[in-house]
Amino acid sequence: MKKINVIGLGNILFGDEGFGVEAVRRLEEECARFLPDTVSFIDGGTQGIYLLDYIESADALLIFDAVIPAEFDQEVYVYRDGELPAFIHRKMSSHQMGLSELLSVARLHGRVPSDIALVGIPPKDLDMGTRVSPEVEKLLELAVGEGKRILEAWAGVPVSEQ
Repeated sequence: MKKINVIGLGNILFGDEGFGVEAVRRLEEECARFLPDTVSFIDGGTQGIYLLDYIESADALLIFDAVIPAEFDQEVYVYRDGELPAFIHRKMSSHQMGLSELLSVARLHGRVPSDIALVGIPPKDLDMGTRVSPEVEKLLELAVGEGKRILEAWAGVPVSEQ
């Protein structure tokens, strides 16, 4: 059975920067009971290099992050494997460069997951001490839905009651 790690990245202290962590919390709450034990949900926060084992130990990796540049349209973006955008290599936040570096280190080790998907949104509000903005709150449901579809395909099981 495929080992799937679902990682939410971001800093919940800075508004929309916490999107990834919140999306993974909601996804786990809604569908973990339908999935096999080989699926793990990880609050990656801003842990950087400490997430390398979660990346290298997975057959499939689903990442949620407010990684899309703010000048993009306010919508949910999904990238898979080779589609991962070049802008994840730009430093936009304290953990984002870590994502790029982590994938590069895993590649050097020859331990990149065979399937990788990134679900991201452009942040609207990065003020300290705020929750996700109303605009991003609306996108959370769509992002979780994208995550469910990806997990269903990878795990081969429905992730909600029919």
